[in-house]
Amino acid sequence: LGFSTANALKLSSSSSSKLPPFSLSRSFSSVLDGLKYSSSHEWVKHEGSIATIGITDHAQEHLGEVVFVELPEAGGSVSKGNGFGAVESVKATSDVNSPISGEIVEVNDKLTGKPGLINSSPYEDGW
Repeated sequence: LGFSTANALKLSSSSSSKLPPFSLSRSFSSVLDGLKYSSSHEWVKHEGSIATIGITDHAQEHLGEVVFVELPEAGGSVSKGNGFGAVESVKATSDVNSPISGEIVEVNDKLTGKPGLINSSPYEDGW
């Protein structure tokens, strides 16, 4: 998997510059090759006729520690742009919107007992 952004950026001014001294450290979200991203911060990975959906690294970073995940039922369907689940963190609850339409063939049941997988592994174990 290739990253198309740096993981972090650190800026600082030198004492010889005309600006007052400062230091800024900013983490960037991971953007992975082979995934499509929605404006509402979901990602999609197509593998043949199957697509996997999750929330982006950026979204989980802004949510903070995820404490609960509401999952849809396998066998149901989703419509592009509509909500199909929710992610609850210590900060807020956010709907998860589907960037595509289709039938739900599998859900990640590991998230029921370990919702923090979204924080630690949003693109692998936290789908």
